[in-house]
Amino acid sequence: MSLAYKAMMIARHAHKEQRRKYTNAPYTDHLSEVAGIVATVTDFDCIGADAVIATAWLHDIIEDCGYTCTSLWSALSQTETPVTHIDQVVRGVHWLSDTEKGNRETRKRLSRERLAKAPGWVQTIKCADLISNTGSIVQFDPAFAKTYLKEKQLLLEVMTKADRRLWDVANELLLR
Repeated sequence: MSLAYKAMMIARHAHKEQRRKYTNAPYTDHLSEVAGIVATVTDFDCIGADAVIATAWLHDIIEDCGYTCTSLWSALSQTETPVTHIDQVVRGVHWLSDTEKGNRETRKRLSRERLAKAPGWVQTIKCADLISNTGSIVQFDPAFAKTYLKEKQLLLEVMTKADRRLWDVANELLLR
């Protein structure tokens, strides 16, 4: 069983009751979309595509589902995947997890600082997440979209190691 497939199954189970805010679609649709977007640019030098796609499937599991890095590692270790690949996925999910405390401005600043230091493949997943989220927010909540677009433009500015193709798509969506 591939690591990406195992991650998909873990994510589908963990998020099975969760719904998208504006559309009420299953939250797993968003995870699938992020993984699919990432899969279009899988030419990563430092990490295999399987681990990147697995991380994309799991990118919200810590902040939304009560998983910890330890419990995620344990769930992923049920495969015949090398430990180093599991470590990469868990580290990637940790980089992508918004666990900062404080008011919104503080949380967003700390999130930017964290993601600015993240490896390029992690920043690429975040770009895919922005691409997936932006359309529905702009369509269904134009008032909040003004704040969201400004925050995400600031985030995109510090994600200088992301795949440039997805960075450009995310940037185009944010500038509309």
